[in-house]
Amino acid sequence: MTSYESYKDLIRQHFPFDLLTDDQFKRLIDESNRQSFSENEFVFHEEDEEIEVHFLLKGLAKNVLHRENGQQFSVRFYYPGDLIGLMILLAGGQLNFSVQALENCETVQFKKSILLKIMTENEAFSNVILSGIGNRMKSLYDEIKKERHVTDAENIGLFRTRVHSIMERAKAIHQKRTLKEAARLMTEERMAGLVVLDDKEELKGVITQQHVIRGFLQGQSSDNVTEWMEDKPHTIQEGAFSYEVLTFFKDDYIDLVPVMNGERVVGILMAESFLQLQDSKYLNLSYRLQHAKKVKELAHLSPKNNEDFLSFTEALLNERTHPSEVCEFISNYNDQIHRKVIQFALRDMLKEGYGKPPVNYCFVVMGSQGRKEQAFSTDQDNALILDNYQHLSYKREVEEFFHRFAAKINEALAECGFPECSGGIMAKERKWCREISEWKSEVVNWVKKADSQEIRDFTIFIDYRPVYGDFTLAEKLRDDINEPVKKGKILHAMLMKDTIRFRVPINALGRISVKGKKKTIDLKKSALMQIVNGVRIFAIRYGITEVSTAARLDRLEELEIFHPRDVKNAKLAMDYLHYFRIMENISQLRKNEPLSNMISPLKLDKDEKKQLKDALFIAKRLQQMSELSFAKNRGI
Repeated sequence: MTSYESYKDLIRQHFPFDLLTDDQFKRLIDESNRQSFSENEFVFHEEDEEIEVHFLLKGLAKNVLHRENGQQFSVRFYYPGDLIGLMILLAGGQLNFSVQALENCETVQFKKSILLKIMTENEAFSNVILSGIGNRMKSLYDEIKKERHVTDAENIGLFRTRVHSIMERAKAIHQKRTLKEAARLMTEERMAGLVVLDDKEELKGVITQQHVIRGFLQGQSSDNVTEWMEDKPHTIQEGAFSYEVLTFFKDDYIDLVPVMNGERVVGILMAESFLQLQDSKYLNLSYRLQHAKKVKELAHLSPKNNEDFLSFTEALLNERTHPSEVCEFISNYNDQIHRKVIQFALRDMLKEGYGKPPVNYCFVVMGSQGRKEQAFSTDQDNALILDNYQHLSYKREVEEFFHRFAAKINEALAECGFPECSGGIMAKERKWCREISEWKSEVVNWVKKADSQEIRDFTIFIDYRPVYGDFTLAEKLRDDINEPVKKGKILHAMLMKDTIRFRVPINALGRISVKGKKKTIDLKKSALMQIVNGVRIFAIRYGITEVSTAARLDRLEELEIFHPRDVKNAKLAMDYLHYFRIMENISQLRKNEPLSNMISPLKLDKDEKKQLKDALFIAKRLQQMSELSFAKNRGI
């Protein structure tokens, strides 16, 4: 460890501390203290009540910005000589980021109060510090802009729907009428507001219930409407997209927007108008979800338990939305529930005295949710990737924390309609909660000597996707395991063997083979998974890191491994199969029947039977492609 005198001299000579007077530097250094942090420990965490400024003497650290969606990302690294926590000076500690040691670090911790006092005394020193804060705030601003750009792209329906398709009939009142007449007309027509027109039927303003109430409270019911109306209302043309006007209601707290065709009023929009959007129920559910305070509230909003969600999903399919996109929508909604559950678990850990997470972590979902291919019949497949912690003296406390933390998450998810995995593939199990280096070793072990059970674990795991925490942990693990998995010939052969366990139910005569008294087939095991598994094997062989089947197909086409026709057919088959699966699940939920992936082809109409048979033929072709390709690769 650096001696007191040597580290004092080092800081004294370092810019901008060389701008301080001897007295100022002495005051600062006398109240400082040395700190040591092991690899992956937090120098400070966003949950800490009091945060000071650190001078990094040795090692490497990074800051971790916490997004509202649960994702963490790093804006910058800190090197020896850097000041850590500058922005805390101005923000009073209320910033949603942490700083983590990437290797063993030594720092000198300054008292924030003394540093601020010296800044008021030394203008040159203060200017340097404030300049540094400005540059870092710009980095944060750029990241926030990037986040908003990503989020905006998600509201697809708002970009497809024109204003004229959701506007309501406009009810008008002449500008010479009174507030009392406006109130009577609103009551008779059950309208929240009126457009105010002149003799030429040109728009002069809008008057709403809020305007009328304010006038009545002041005893001015006989006043002319023009004295209380909004005389410069926001307007929108009828051909505009819905998203162009939604911000008026969301951000500007506007109650009514006239819809225009040129200069003529042709309708009105109110906040309620957006309930006609296909996205409206989802937006409402999403809002309620984000503002939920308890797990019980989330349970009522769970897809399986909420009729609004079922009817909205059904409407998406009826509006010819691609069923694969509907699966992605369901998966995204489930992601929101997972993030909220994790936030509740973090809150409870603090309340119960266990504190904040001792090391960084990433909660990942796997299987169909990882691929964003969920329907309603799904259980939990999740895991935790922890930063390396075995070198820490308190490693047992780390393990105990995350065991309790994960158990809370899995229990709450079960309460929200995601049954616990019968195979135990959940974060609360030791096997599925590991530090990143152990995960890497486990995957390499799977590659070298996997048995049939481990192969099934691997196929679920390899489709993992981060939903909360430090996403870089998940990304680094993917980078580390990609090459050994790509080269694992034995693994590839075992994956192929596992894939052909379930044959596609098409017999030698080209007819659908049904089973049992109910004459059903399993859409997932006997059809969907043949496509998913077949595409996954090729993706693994060629080092493709995308997780969703559609994205893997696109990459296989780009690399000229799959013919464009085969890619198109595979996507079409998945759309057919997803459609039948989701619609069957919705029917089962409404009848209070157990969820399953079984479907009876005999109950389908002629066109649906043809679609199902086409999908099965495509699944069978892909299964045969995989089998022949990998058999040839083994020299058979």
